[in-house]
Formats: sequence, C-alpha cells, structure tokens
Amino acid sequence: MRAAIGLWRWRHNSLRRTTDLVEAWVAFTALVLLCVVVPLTGWAAGASAHGSLQRAVRAQQEQRVPATARVLRPADRPPSGARTADAAGEERLRRPVVAEWTAPDGTARTGTVTTARRNSAPGATFPLWTDRDGHPVTAPMHADTARAHAVIAGLTAALLAGLLVETVRRLAVRRVVLLRYARLDRAWAATGPDWGRTGTGS
Repeated sequence: MRAAIGLWRWRHNSLRRTTDLVEAWVAFTALVLLCVVVPLTGWAAGASAHGSLQRAVRAQQEQRVPATARVLRPADRPPSGARTADAAGEERLRRPVVAEWTAPDGTARTGTVTTARRNSAPGATFPLWTDRDGHPVTAPMHADTARAHAVIAGLTAALLAGLLVETVRRLAVRRVVLLRYARLDRAWAATGPDWGRTGTGS
C-alpha cells in the first residue's frame, strides 16, 4: 500500500528525483510479488510435494503387509534402527527381541526386531509390517502425514520466496540510496566551495 501511495505521490511532483521514482517502483514490484508470486510458489511447491507423497503412500500401502509377531526370547543385539520415535514425538529405546511371524506367502519367519517394552516378554504378540518377501519394514506412511508434510513444504517454499523478494528489495533500495547520496555529494562538491559568498547567488 505504501508503495502504491509513493508512486502516486511522485507521479507529478516537481521535487521528484529519479531515485525516488525507482525506489517507489521497487517497493511496488516487491508488494506485487509478495501478494501474488509468493503464494503461488507456496501452492505449487505444496501441490508437487503432495502428489509425490501420496504416490509414495499408495506404493507403500501396496508393498507392505501387516502381520502379527510373537516374541520368542530377548535378543542379544538390537537390530539397526532400534531407536525410534513414539507418537508423542519423544524418542525412546525399544527393546530388541527374537520373534516369529508369518510372511505373506504363508511361510514362517524368525528374526530380530524391536518392540515396545510392554510387548517384549516371551509369548507376547505385537503388530509388525513386512514387505512382500516377509522382511520387517516400517509401517507405511499415513495419508494425513503426507498431507501435513506437503503443507509444511508449501509454507517453507512460500517463506523462502518471501525472504528472497524482501532481500532483493532491500539490496535494490540500498543501491538507490547510495546512488542518491553520491549525486548529493557531487552536487555539494560543485556548489559547496562558493556557499555563502557574495555574488555567487548562494
């Protein structure tokens, strides 16, 4: 708004300098970019991320199969990735166990996996996700999680675009101000030595 007012004010002002008009145009252009281009950038990034993540969700849901595992005994060594994050986002240590489960093809499988401590006693059962070959994998991503990640990606892209526009605007304004000061210095150097002298018109 201030940029538009500045352009209108300098439109027919006899005191207008070229740098004043350039500064107003820079501000107006930045305002248009912030109101139009930045939201479009965020929307495009979010839509692209949403499409990719939803395809990943569908692929994971097709390739991963839920199973029920039964604990046989505690494991001597934890498998890789034993430390995970729970639903509250707080990291906790899961207990490694040797468990058995049934693969999608019906064969029995045994291996070392991790489970919550409350499900680590021998004979306890817990849900497990496997791939089509029966190997343990992480649970497939939920569609809501993918949607949330896409929103975050869109907001991040919009924020970065906005920061870029503002940075360019500040650099351009700084350049205009320096040019204005340089012109004032040259004008003062030309008239300063005669300032106040009789007959010089100053």
